[in-house]
Amino acid sequence: MKLLTDTNILVLAAIDPGRLSVAARALLLDQENELSFSAANIWEVAIKHALGRASFRLDPGILYKALIENGYLELPVISAHGIAASTLPRIHKDPFDRLLIAQAAVEGMVLLTSDAILSKYPGPVRLV
Repeated sequence: MKLLTDTNILVLAAIDPGRLSVAARALLLDQENELSFSAANIWEVAIKHALGRASFRLDPGILYKALIENGYLELPVISAHGIAASTLPRIHKDPFDRLLIAQAAVEGMVLLTSDAILSKYPGPVRLV
């Protein structure tokens, strides 16, 4: 299965995997799954890191390098993703999360999230 993670799961996987749910850890560790991160994940981490947010003390450059070294594939943001995000119902206001949902849909991936609001979107979103 092709998996894309929301930023919260991505950061937890990098700095404190013990805080991930059992289901999330199992999916991320399953060698049959193809793990991807979005350029939008790194962008969100960079913005929140620069703002000094306590839960985003992780340097985005270090996160990026660690993801690549651990076999994650980078998913760029393309125009089709933006167009798909514009058609989503207004369930969630976070533009990064809306973009991740659109990317998963366009690319045939499943978005892993721990956000119950995100899981209300139709389509390829799995609450873990």
